[in-house]
Amino acid sequence: MAGVACRVARAGILKTTVPGIITPGTAKFSTLREMTTARKAVAAALGVIGAGGASLVYALNQSVKATDLTLHTANFPWPHDGVFSSFDHASIRRGYEVYKNVCAACHSMKYIAFRNLIGVSHTEDEAKDEAKSVQIPDGPDEEGNMFERPGKLSDYFPNPYANDEAARSANNGALPPDLSYITAARHGGENYIFSLLTGYCDPPAGVSVREGLYYNPYFVGGAIGMAQALYNEVMEYSDGTPATSSQMAKDVATFLKWASEPEHDDRKRMSIKVLMIFSLLFGVTYYIKRHKWSVLKSRKFAYKPPQ
Repeated sequence: MAGVACRVARAGILKTTVPGIITPGTAKFSTLREMTTARKAVAAALGVIGAGGASLVYALNQSVKATDLTLHTANFPWPHDGVFSSFDHASIRRGYEVYKNVCAACHSMKYIAFRNLIGVSHTEDEAKDEAKSVQIPDGPDEEGNMFERPGKLSDYFPNPYANDEAARSANNGALPPDLSYITAARHGGENYIFSLLTGYCDPPAGVSVREGLYYNPYFVGGAIGMAQALYNEVMEYSDGTPATSSQMAKDVATFLKWASEPEHDDRKRMSIKVLMIFSLLFGVTYYIKRHKWSVLKSRKFAYKPPQ
């Protein structure tokens, strides 16, 4: 790299205009200097037209289509949306209470274990108590029979149904999805969950919903098999927070966001360390670059014709 730089420097600095001396041609790295003003204007105009056309195509693609019957969710100001912002762990704890008392009747979270709650929303003793409050199928025993036992920290959240067929039979043919990674699996993430839980309303004129379904404009197609589950004061929080429908929707959406990204806080904490280390390394690298290249950049070439 240094040899290439030296050759380029010699080619430009040793160039002379003394009559009678022929110098070899040098490489020209830029053709903009040779372009006329008219060509530059044409190139700039083409660039502006191309950028404008791309922007127009993007805007048309993002616009709401007349055939689109799904209402798009808004972007809510979540506390964890900041570059270095962490989860609201009190909200995660309340969201777990909403899931336990409301959502767990139909939805599973088979990839989340009770031990995952430790240090996030519960202490170790509290997590043990939560695990012991459920009965986990186990076995077989010495006689070959299956049995139930109190849960342990290593157990995963229990499934409300024995299998998918039982879940469909209990919900008019609809299979309640597993909520372990629901915010990562749905466009809009926690914004979609909050909007869906608070978006139930009467169908507009001209829209009919068959029996057993409920109208929700945020659900694809508008008809959803899940009835509205969150109402004001449908449960009580252990910390005394008023259990309004919007508060419960916000808390359970935060809890489900944590379930989908349990490494969220650690990732942002690590990014702070990385930025600090790279800032230090940038200063050291810049100093070494200046030190190594100062000899090449400060050299002076002089042409002395023979006497």
